[in-house]
Amino acid sequence: MSARPAAVVVVGLTLAGALVGVLWSWIAPPAHGVIALTRSGQRVQTYLGSESDHLFVAAAMLIGLLTSMAIVAAVLVWQWRSRRGPLMATALWVGLVAATAAAAGVGAALVSWHYGPVPFDTAPVTPENRVFYYSEAPPVFFAHGTWQVATTLLFPAAVAALTYALMAVATPRDDLGVTAATA
Repeated sequence: MSARPAAVVVVGLTLAGALVGVLWSWIAPPAHGVIALTRSGQRVQTYLGSESDHLFVAAAMLIGLLTSMAIVAAVLVWQWRSRRGPLMATALWVGLVAATAAAAGVGAALVSWHYGPVPFDTAPVTPENRVFYYSEAPPVFFAHGTWQVATTLLFPAAVAALTYALMAVATPRDDLGVTAATA
């Protein structure tokens, strides 16, 4: 069996992941905050109302978009009947890890470009103008720890692998229907 179809799956999923990153950067909600100058001259920062919830919602939206893509991708790869098997299952999960990385990278770059960094040290607060409002870029990860990032990268791939495995288990033929497609 040729590795070319597997490469097509990996590259296709990576490009689709980049498009998901673009979509996410467009729909993810920023967190609105305020930087204020206290009477003692210290700068303080807080979020307006429940805006800090957007820091969770944005990361959850990215995972949701990628998980939806993972299920659709698993079904589409399964439909390629003549190529069913371990190589395509491997291409599926590798492609989805790459897609998640591409979505996170593209999404983070676009929201960073659009919103910029939080201007805590450079906010124009003075004794006359004590309050400065800003919008913070939504995060792509729930946290920046190694385990949180790894979980984000692997979760959509695990969902796709499970979907593909369930379709394989539900197939009554030992050859997964491959010989019927080539005959």
